[in-house]
Amino acid sequence: MIHFVRVFVYFLLFIFSVVLMALCAVRLHYTTHLSPLDPLNGGVRFYDHIVVELLVTSIITIIWSAFIARTIHGRHEHRRMNTFTAELVGLFVLFLLWLVGAAIATHTSNPPDVDVRWGNLSSCWTYSTCRILTALLAFAWLGWILVLALFMMSLLFAIANKAFHDPMHGRWDRRATNYGGDLSMRNIVR
Repeated sequence: MIHFVRVFVYFLLFIFSVVLMALCAVRLHYTTHLSPLDPLNGGVRFYDHIVVELLVTSIITIIWSAFIARTIHGRHEHRRMNTFTAELVGLFVLFLLWLVGAAIATHTSNPPDVDVRWGNLSSCWTYSTCRILTALLAFAWLGWILVLALFMMSLLFAIANKAFHDPMHGRWDRRATNYGGDLSMRNIVR
């Protein structure tokens, strides 16, 4: 049952990453194609570095979540790439990327600081560019929450079943696995 939940959460992470990628692309297009009369940044074109980081994170997450969901659903077994340890390492890297992106994008300053470009977004919801930034922040935090949930589910499952070096699909039959021949039979009670 936990495997279906994991695949569903990976599917949600995939969808949220696609949405975040689209929002980042819209923001980058807007800031790199400013008209000279635009009040933002005096009409000078620029891009937010954190939006690029979130864009790269979402692209990596799209690839990762599709790969892992396919591995879990298809019960693929490769020696090192499809173990719980590999999944946990990948999720930890994604956890850090999502956390850094969401935290830096959320950072506001009081009093205003020159390094803070977005400021308090609750005062400008009448403008579409502000709503895009608000949605971008929301999906960045939602993605981080899903990565954290996946990390905790996989870690707890691996600890409970002592399965760090076993296939990440978690539904292996030790008699039919490609992992280790006769050594895989050592825990079977006859």
